[in-house]
Amino acid sequence: MAKRLAEKYGLRYISGGNALKALALEVGYKPTEKGWWITEEGLSFHRKRAKDLQFDQKVDKKLMELASQGNVVIDSWTMPWLLKNGCFKIWLEASPEERAKRLMKRDNINFKKALNVLKEKDEESKIIYKKSYGFNLGEDFSPFNLIVDTNELSADEVFHALCMVIDRLYFKKT
Repeated sequence: MAKRLAEKYGLRYISGGNALKALALEVGYKPTEKGWWITEEGLSFHRKRAKDLQFDQKVDKKLMELASQGNVVIDSWTMPWLLKNGCFKIWLEASPEERAKRLMKRDNINFKKALNVLKEKDEESKIIYKKSYGFNLGEDFSPFNLIVDTNELSADEVFHALCMVIDRLYFKKT
């Protein structure tokens, strides 16, 4: 969604996940295949991040530098808490079951595996961000300007809803 919004509004798109993959490459992982995050190697890197917080802190420092240049859309779980002013922050909510269905479709895996992988990644991510920054991922929504429940919406419906809000708030379009 962030990539689509960046394209529509002529902004740079920056992916926190891609930045983490670049770090993974630097330390010997090979995050090249589609769905790498849910492979055993991807999960291994995720566990390593939980033990060594400097991976995420290094990425977040770089993302904050890029954000300070302006005119960007950043896809990151941490930036809503770390960036303070002048940012429009969106949380896209989906149930674990809906997220598993989407992952199943995207990465061609079965539902049970998708649900288990998401559960493991979510639990470890919560630990990483709580230890690093003190916030509760998926529980503390205080930094967000907009929260959208995407469970019953297609990707296009979510995109159009976001554009409608952005257009009305920033471009005064009705």
